[in-house]
Amino acid sequence: MSEDSGLATTSDLPVAYAEVRATTERLAAPLSAEDQTVQSMPDVSPTKWHRAHVTWFFETFILAPHVAGYRPYDDAYAYIFNSYYEALGDRHPRSERGLISRPGIAEVARYREFVDEAMGSLLRGALDPGVPDLVILGLNHEQQHQELLLMDIKNVLSRNPLLPAYLPCAGEGSASGQAPPKAGWIEHEGGVVEIGHDGQRFGFDNEFPRHLVHLGPFALADRPVTCGEWMSFMEDGGYSRAEFWLSDGWSVVMGQGWQSPLYWFRDNEGAPWQQFTLSGVRPVDPDEPVCHVSYYEADAYAHWTGMRLPTEAEWETVAATAAAGNNFLHGGAPHPQPAIDNNALYGDVWEWTSSAYTPYPGFRAAPGAVGEYNGKFMVSQYVLRGGCCATPPGHSRATYRNFFPPGARWAFSGVRLAQDP
Repeated sequence: MSEDSGLATTSDLPVAYAEVRATTERLAAPLSAEDQTVQSMPDVSPTKWHRAHVTWFFETFILAPHVAGYRPYDDAYAYIFNSYYEALGDRHPRSERGLISRPGIAEVARYREFVDEAMGSLLRGALDPGVPDLVILGLNHEQQHQELLLMDIKNVLSRNPLLPAYLPCAGEGSASGQAPPKAGWIEHEGGVVEIGHDGQRFGFDNEFPRHLVHLGPFALADRPVTCGEWMSFMEDGGYSRAEFWLSDGWSVVMGQGWQSPLYWFRDNEGAPWQQFTLSGVRPVDPDEPVCHVSYYEADAYAHWTGMRLPTEAEWETVAATAAAGNNFLHGGAPHPQPAIDNNALYGDVWEWTSSAYTPYPGFRAAPGAVGEYNGKFMVSQYVLRGGCCATPPGHSRATYRNFFPPGARWAFSGVRLAQDP
């Protein structure tokens, strides 16, 4: 199972801080100033906004309260780089982040350097109680934004008629060059199980508290649904047959004209399907996990097969003893890879579950602004599990709860089926 990115000792923090911050800059480096300013839809944030927002997080939650005499780099940044923290004051509208042409990327870089210097001095000294936990939260928060940066810039570049690549292709197909193994099933007898974070090392607040859940017997597919399997759904009229779809999903399909996963296209009827990736346009590989599908599409596909999506408790119960992850963020352009081993539940694509994103029994948000981190979003969203090809290594664990609205498709989201006996 993948190790989480929690840190065991305070002495780890300076090194971890430097590594996480450097990774963000590495991910932004291939992008021009123009690339980093564009916002292609309200849910997408510009790259430079991500770089500045995570910096604002360290400045606001750690430096300002815990460094005597600290002066913010620019008082105006509290307005333009606050994401959703109501307790910290007014914010620039999310849908208008692409209108912020200034500060430019050079000034954002200076802002990061300013905060990094102050954080370095802080971390080399004696820390107030609670500060190490806030730093670890900030690092995990920045890793979340590293993934968001990549999925957002993919959407941005996909809207450019030139379909430019973020980075050159780092290779196609599985590491072995072989087709993925035939799909099988991981059976579980059910019963009373315990899910949620056990409190060892880092966990987000929405992973707590650990609690008991009763499961009936079930089986979980040992690999995600592939593009080839998804093509069969499409060829059987999957996007035009209302009987497979939830009512809201069918309205979206009809209203937005969905006929395939996001980023798939073809030149004409009968032509091979192609897809836009972070390395540019490439043919759809039938062996790859299908990616960029919504909850509505995942649920419709499951109905088409006569199976269902797993609950998050089922997924976590199997994942707690599953094999290591398959494909996480590396030096190239992230893209899902064909499965090379069964039972790997981590990596490549986030997997939709049938579980609504709601609080665990006994959940309580932390006091103050930091308590707005997750709890306020526990409505009208669904849980995804497992991490993806754009998730930083070490940032995935069995208890991690990602969440998106049911119509969202720009995340690296895919499908793993479940069935009853």
